[in-house]
Amino acid sequence: MGMKQGLVIEDWGLVEYSQALERQRALVQKVLEGAPDHLVLCEHPAVLTLGRMTKPENLLYQRHDIEARGVALAKVDRGGDVTLHAPGQLVVYPIFNLNNTARDLKVYMESLQEVAVDLLKNFGILAISVPGQRGVFVGPTKIISIGVGLRKWVTYHGLAINVNTDLSLFDLIKPCGLNVRMTSMQELKGHHVPMQDVKPRLVEQFQRRFCFL
Repeated sequence: MGMKQGLVIEDWGLVEYSQALERQRALVQKVLEGAPDHLVLCEHPAVLTLGRMTKPENLLYQRHDIEARGVALAKVDRGGDVTLHAPGQLVVYPIFNLNNTARDLKVYMESLQEVAVDLLKNFGILAISVPGQRGVFVGPTKIISIGVGLRKWVTYHGLAINVNTDLSLFDLIKPCGLNVRMTSMQELKGHHVPMQDVKPRLVEQFQRRFCFL
């Protein structure tokens, strides 16, 4: 990634998924028109998002049973299968113009995984990316999901980092279509991990990896 000037950081707090998606799309348009790249941090009320590759069998319960657990469902235009967002999960939306660097989705995805691995290393968690699989793993468990959308080479969607997520909600699905158990920073560390400790370190990793001044 080449050197780039500036990065606008926005923290949207707890925001409904549909509202966040609209705001992402508006930012994509702004960036296409010449605005600086943006990095959005937020959390969502419990929702299952269904990517373009979602298979019905990866929803392990009927819609009414899922909604009875207080979990919404939303079809989305990112790649990948079904995933969960819920409070305690840090959701990260990079709105980056790849026209300014390299139009290479593979390199971009690998960079996202490196950001995630380096973030977890800051907290003493040894994580890896697995060839051929999106996301980040700790041993046999998965801790971070990655799903990306592109519009004219401007990125949206992004990463979902399980910080203090209610892991029981993942029992509703096969996460990303995988036979994998999800974990969280809280579970691995054995205590609550303050979100305000995670956010600045994540921003720092993005700035380093994507060469923002």
